Amino acid sequence: MTNTNKISAKDIISKVGTMMALIILCVILSVSTKNFLTFTNIMNIFKQASINCFISAGMLVVLITAGIDLSVGSNCVLAACVMGVLMQHNMKNPVVLIIVALLIGVACGYVNGLLLTKLHLPHPFVSTLGMKNVTLGLALIVTASTPIGFQNQGVDPVLWLGSKTIGGFPVSFIFVIIAFIIMHIFLTRSVLGRQIYCVGGNPEAARLSGINSGRVLRIVYTLSGFLTGIAAIILVGRVSSANANAGTTYDTDAIAACIIGGASFMGGKGTISGTLIGALLIAVIRNGLNLLGAQSDVQYVVIGLVIIFAVFIDVTREKMEARARLKATKL
Repeated sequence: MTNTNKISAKDIISKVGTMMALIILCVILSVSTKNFLTFTNIMNIFKQASINCFISAGMLVVLITAGIDLSVGSNCVLAACVMGVLMQHNMKNPVVLIIVALLIGVACGYVNGLLLTKLHLPHPFVSTLGMKNVTLGLALIVTASTPIGFQNQGVDPVLWLGSKTIGGFPVSFIFVIIAFIIMHIFLTRSVLGRQIYCVGGNPEAARLSGINSGRVLRIVYTLSGFLTGIAAIILVGRVSSANANAGTTYDTDAIAACIIGGASFMGGKGTISGTLIGALLIAVIRNGLNLLGAQSDVQYVVIGLVIIFAVFIDVTREKMEARARLKATKL
């Protein structure tokens, strides 16, 4: 079983490299535009990153099991849209709305897990791609393809997580820090966390160890769904509306953040701290492009190139590690 408590030299180099890329990008943008390195803009970056951070945390645990969840963006949007529809029908109890959002996320994630482990679909790419279209369609249906505004509706506590600040610092990012500390402890210190790494890193060893891989996968996808539910609450607070078309880039941004942060499509590796750096890097890129006046189509191109580069890094890293293992067996 993978020992997740020990951080290898490669992990440290990967984190330092990603952090250096983030720092260099910040330096370039601070020179390119005077508005980048201001307190207001830095706090805005944290706000922007908060949604992707929660979605990326869920994506990370899925990637560790050598899976993928393409439905995270539409699941998040569906949870937000259901909150909006309930509010329109005079269900304005903040606690109820928040619980509903979390339950929608959990339900979507659990269904993804069931499709993978009970129907034995060939790859999570298939099941989650189907789920993505289902949840996006449901979001469009329940809202009649019309954005729903939350302002002046008497549900301010629902907006609190995504809109409020403490001393200028976004509450949403404070929750990110707390959640990521909990996730780090969970992944590195708990039995289930170690099982997640084992299922992704060495499925045969997991089977021989008596690990119920199906149960682990269902928990992983359910956890991913729960975190998208939290992201939905932040989303509603940040933009004060629910829009079925809002999550078109959430899944790709989350994948990019995880891969940039050191996770692998092959499973068995990835850290929550690396994912945080990756999510911040994506947020800085988007923020910098906005400040430089780049149009949305240009932003799609840039983020697309970042994703391609991230996948290239992952493939190259896997090849190098495979060569190192082969060399070690010959010695």
